[in-house]
Amino acid sequence: MTVEADLRNQLLRISTATITTVLLKKGLRNVWMRGTRPIRAGQPKIVGRAFTLRFVPAREDLATPESWSSPISTRAAIEAMPDGCVAVVDAMGVTDAGIFGDILCARMAKRGVAALVTDGVVRDMAGVLGTGLPVWCQGAAAPASVTGLTFINWQEPIGCGGVAVFPDDIVVVDDDGAVLIPQKLVADVAAAASEQERLEEWIMSEVDGGASLPGLYPPNADNLARYREWAKTR
Repeated sequence: MTVEADLRNQLLRISTATITTVLLKKGLRNVWMRGTRPIRAGQPKIVGRAFTLRFVPAREDLATPESWSSPISTRAAIEAMPDGCVAVVDAMGVTDAGIFGDILCARMAKRGVAALVTDGVVRDMAGVLGTGLPVWCQGAAAPASVTGLTFINWQEPIGCGGVAVFPDDIVVVDDDGAVLIPQKLVADVAAAASEQERLEEWIMSEVDGGASLPGLYPPNADNLARYREWAKTR
């Protein structure tokens, strides 16, 4: 299930910084996934529904190379990923075991996965970059995932970067990292964030013209009235 085209296009024009501000006003403070950094500059902004994967600490009888052939494996999970989803992986913040390498990322790209987001790391960095799959993570590590993690399941609630992520929540990623929008709030957030961006466009034009910040950011009643007049012309 993809994000509706109108909502997706609306969110693509909004920064994650604005989204976190709007969610803060709605009482949600913990929506930015810590450690989710773009692996290269210039990755596109992406909006998609979360497809969740979950790791737990390694247990020697389960975290083995043989587990890669199990019906419950990262390989099987990738084959269940729908086109346009954002794979969000709970790696518990482990940074010395790469959860995915070049082959798995290549398959995800072939399946039309929009992006990989994790609080862990990848391996085979040069190969991962070569797949063209946009990735947000904490970096790279050569050891395989089973060195430090056990894969458990997919499409269940997880924690990624300290944020609770449920399957099909909306994920927005840009140069500032990954932000989660709960499914039931996405339309309201998109509308409020669009208005916030328009207001900040006007505020920036005032700052460029030499205006001082007190009473402008945030705007007092007089400036808010001036903004509303300006907005009628946009």
